[in-house]
Amino acid sequence: MKKCYYEILGVSRDASVEVIKKSYRKLAMKYHPDRNPGDAEAEACFKEAAEAYEVLSDPRKRELYDAYGHEGLKSNGYSGPGSAEDIFSHMSDIFGDLFGFGGRRQRDPNGPIPGDDLRYDLEISFMEAVHGVEKEVEVTKRETCWTCEGTGARPGCRPQTCPSCGGRGQVIRSQGFFQVSSTCPQCHGSGQVISEPCQDCNGAGLVNRTKMVKLRIPAGVDTGSRMRLSGEGEGGRRGGPSGDLYIVIHVAPHEFFQRDGQTIYLQYPLSMVKAALGCEIEVPTIDGSAPMKVPAGTQSGQRFTLRGEGVASLRGGGRGDMVVEIQVQTPTGLTKRQRELLAEFDDISQEEQEEGFFSRLLHGHLGKNKDKNKKRASVGKD
Repeated sequence: MKKCYYEILGVSRDASVEVIKKSYRKLAMKYHPDRNPGDAEAEACFKEAAEAYEVLSDPRKRELYDAYGHEGLKSNGYSGPGSAEDIFSHMSDIFGDLFGFGGRRQRDPNGPIPGDDLRYDLEISFMEAVHGVEKEVEVTKRETCWTCEGTGARPGCRPQTCPSCGGRGQVIRSQGFFQVSSTCPQCHGSGQVISEPCQDCNGAGLVNRTKMVKLRIPAGVDTGSRMRLSGEGEGGRRGGPSGDLYIVIHVAPHEFFQRDGQTIYLQYPLSMVKAALGCEIEVPTIDGSAPMKVPAGTQSGQRFTLRGEGVASLRGGGRGDMVVEIQVQTPTGLTKRQRELLAEFDDISQEEQEEGFFSRLLHGHLGKNKDKNKKRASVGKD
């Protein structure tokens, strides 16, 4: 049974958003994987806190949770951060307008600053896309400095309010009848100045780190699919939450298979003899191979469908189909005997075709003459 989100964050049910944020920041600092390498229990607590914060900081999700609990969220399509239901582009409302890259703006220059979101373009093979795969990618990003906890100041010291802008981050100058607002040149818009910067981050509040991130990519993704990893973006400052990491999928083409949605297409070469006589063949599929009957007299370009041999749907509900297009091959490099046999076959086929052709032609010609004679006879009677 899932724990209560309020109990996870240690807040009351009527706690304000600011109280929830403050509690989450403390837990995130305490259980962050970078501070607890290899500690599975700390990682689980970190994920629990992130999930609780995501729900309770969102007015709509919090309302659902307060009224119906975890089942209310589940019935409305929420399964927690990083679930298959909410990480891919088919749920585009999660990402907001224009995907939301580049971070979030902070209104209060003295308040917490959320970290920027990051984008990572990942190329996977055709088979990895249709079957799903686990990947580990290396991401270099700026993370919250653990020494100063993102304040930028040396431990034991506090940033001071900027004397130039009074903590607003903006300075206002009069030009004639107008007032022009611009970023404060002394604090660069932060609203604070640091007299004794942190030695580890040089006052930035962030440090560069390279991290290996594990991805679990489900079967059925395609080029353009997008995956969100909550809290894996750049670190926040002054206690602000980390941004998110967005993985954009690019699928490499396959040598033989082509794909359109859930449907797989394959061009299968077949000798003209087998196409003429009919046969049973083993067709390669994305799972191995499947038997398929080719009826006698099959023509080049004719298509056959193998049900359920396509790609799985990301939303569930079965798999697509596979369409096999027959490409009848003209033989080359024939031996003398093969040429003789084909010539004999052609002579026999030509005689039959000519007889049929002249029979149809003669029948059609005589039929037209009969119609004309009937019309003339009818005119003579009148």
